[in-house]
Amino acid sequence: MCTIVLSFAPDSAWPLLVAANRDERLDRPWDAPGRHWPDRPAIVGGRDQVAGGSWLALNDSGVVAGVMNRVGSLGPAPGKRSRGELPLIALEHDSATAAVRTIAALDAGAWRSFNMLIADRHAAYYISGLGYATPEIMTLEPGVHMAATTGPDDMAIPRIGRHLPRFRSAVRPVPPDWTSWTQLLSDRSLPAGSELNIPPRSGFGTCSSSAIGVPADRDAPASWYFAAGAPDRVGYRPIDLGRPVA
Repeated sequence: MCTIVLSFAPDSAWPLLVAANRDERLDRPWDAPGRHWPDRPAIVGGRDQVAGGSWLALNDSGVVAGVMNRVGSLGPAPGKRSRGELPLIALEHDSATAAVRTIAALDAGAWRSFNMLIADRHAAYYISGLGYATPEIMTLEPGVHMAATTGPDDMAIPRIGRHLPRFRSAVRPVPPDWTSWTQLLSDRSLPAGSELNIPPRSGFGTCSSSAIGVPADRDAPASWYFAAGAPDRVGYRPIDLGRPVA
């Protein structure tokens, strides 16, 4: 189960901060964030080598989209599309509101159940695709939110119950200094089941970690710090977000 943390402060110099740990089978190959999709040159994201989609991505307009599995829906299923398509579909738009409008019109039954976060400088949304009908949309108020396999800020999930208060009480990062958040994202301390950084278990665990900041100034560069493995083992490095040559 992946975890996404979002801090939305629309009046801040950095109105959108997003952090995520990706938990996956450790033998499933992937590429670090980059411009991997020639037909979508404005999108930077991690690329799943198996299905070609992304779990977390950012476009040049400052829209961020991330997707997670819901409870009991790990892995692919016959006849279902890859959930990694969903961030790419969302990021064809230059605002979070337009992206959510498109996602909300999809047939959620085409995919296994999913959760998404889509946000930009001006708005933040949580989306639930329940495997039937159309996705459900929730607007997120300013503040710090955390989501995994159920609804946002679900304190019944051990990792959210333990760590959401810690993110809310931490100093809000000012990129490129992500220390207050990356320390939490790297946490492997017990009790088991509440870790954000999951140690390898039966071939599964935290395989990467991200911290993304979108500035209020549209002409200023975004910030993406990435750990290409368990973050307590490999540390974080900045991703080159240089825009493609026109």
